[in-house]
Amino acid sequence: MDFEEPNAKLHEFLAIVLAGFGNGLSPLTGDHGDEPCPKALLLVANRPMIDFPLTWIEQSGITEVLLICPTAHRSSISHHIHSDTSSSSYPSLHVDVQTYDESPDEPVGTCAVLKHFSNRILRDFVILPCDFIPPEDLSLTSMLNKYRIESNVDVTVVTSCWLKTHGMDKGATPDEWGPTGSSVPIIWDKKSGTLLHIDTPDDRDRNTDELELRMSLLSRYPVASLSSQYIDSHVYVCNRSVLDVLHQKPTFDSFREEFFHGYAKFNTRRQSKKNMDEAHGLALRHSTLFGGSIPIEDSSSRVSASPPFKPAPLSVPSSPAHTGVYNEPLASLRIGIIIHDTGFAGTEANRQFLSKSNYTLPIDPENRALIDAKSQISSDSMIGSSTKIGERASIKRSVIGRHCVIGKMTRIVGCMLLDHCVIADGAKLEGCILGRYTRVGTKAELVRTLTQAGYEVDTGATIRNEKLEVSDWTVGPHQGFEEVSSSSSGEPGEE
Repeated sequence: MDFEEPNAKLHEFLAIVLAGFGNGLSPLTGDHGDEPCPKALLLVANRPMIDFPLTWIEQSGITEVLLICPTAHRSSISHHIHSDTSSSSYPSLHVDVQTYDESPDEPVGTCAVLKHFSNRILRDFVILPCDFIPPEDLSLTSMLNKYRIESNVDVTVVTSCWLKTHGMDKGATPDEWGPTGSSVPIIWDKKSGTLLHIDTPDDRDRNTDELELRMSLLSRYPVASLSSQYIDSHVYVCNRSVLDVLHQKPTFDSFREEFFHGYAKFNTRRQSKKNMDEAHGLALRHSTLFGGSIPIEDSSSRVSASPPFKPAPLSVPSSPAHTGVYNEPLASLRIGIIIHDTGFAGTEANRQFLSKSNYTLPIDPENRALIDAKSQISSDSMIGSSTKIGERASIKRSVIGRHCVIGKMTRIVGCMLLDHCVIADGAKLEGCILGRYTRVGTKAELVRTLTQAGYEVDTGATIRNEKLEVSDWTVGPHQGFEEVSSSSSGEPGEE
């Protein structure tokens, strides 16, 4: 079904990509001296993770992107977005990088950010996190089409997407890449594709053992589905009028736990729902893009499981102050839902890419000369350009970044090394993630360890299940780097 007129897709939706500090990924996102390490530029399968949602956006036909990041990250992110490599990856996108003042200690919720930039958002929009890795069999176009259909039929205000969680690999630590989104109990109606309930932290604080549901929900949706196996992808297709509602709800901070939860709750509580519906009805009537009618509920059908609806003529009051003139309750302003059975993030994303990898030695002479003939690299590994691999080094199921130096007789299993890491002779790494410019001393042993950029591990050290930050590191004499450090290439800040 073709929903678009020629050239209409250029202006139908605005994509909004949110790139925060990434506190959940600490210490990987900790600063390297005065140089920030933006979450958006952390590598997944040796690609900055911001490239995945941007490519996904371009494939849908959207061309305008508003990318919002902290002020300290703007220079690094803009440099990457406008580099020759990135431009060739998503050539049709116009990315407007804007900043929002916040600190790592006081992160700002999505609702506050959207309200702040509402004057730049003049049409329906799609919200995406910078670290979203879309499953191969999920297209943004499918979400847009669902929203297009349902927003024309029954005033769907948001279409959301939930991904099925997968069990951890044996030996993996639950927080090795930081929180990738926890599953929460949700209830939805399969027939209409409507999100009905989200269990929030407040709900769990009130009752940790049971899920509390209202009888009105079960009466209206007797065959609703319940599951705690899905996580919120944080990808939402939104009606422009959502911003007007947020302005009328100044206390809202979390888009999912307050905006979503409020709508789902009010859609199953007839009396309380009136206030939310009136607020959104007013927003819709004042929306410059709204050109249809707002359905109202037939009062004679209150006991029916599927109440009929009739259209109400569009009526624009002379002033937004006339909030109380709408006495009829509006129809359910729905939150649509797409349930998808695949999805992954962080190290799990790396594992998925590695499972499809088939590493072969570089063809070009310059990079081929850096790989010692006696080294062993499994086919399910990735090696970045300009990386040197020493004699008898063994690398299995790992992603090694660019400009790294791997010493002789090293053993690296199930790890991810970001760019410019130096691993001295005889070191052993298992299940580790090392930030940029990390240096590991001779015969050191690291197991399930994360490091901040620039961290140095002492010669012979044994570290297990730790998150290592530079601020905790006592500066002192360090040995074991002399043999390999002279071969390291690339300057600080090189991407």
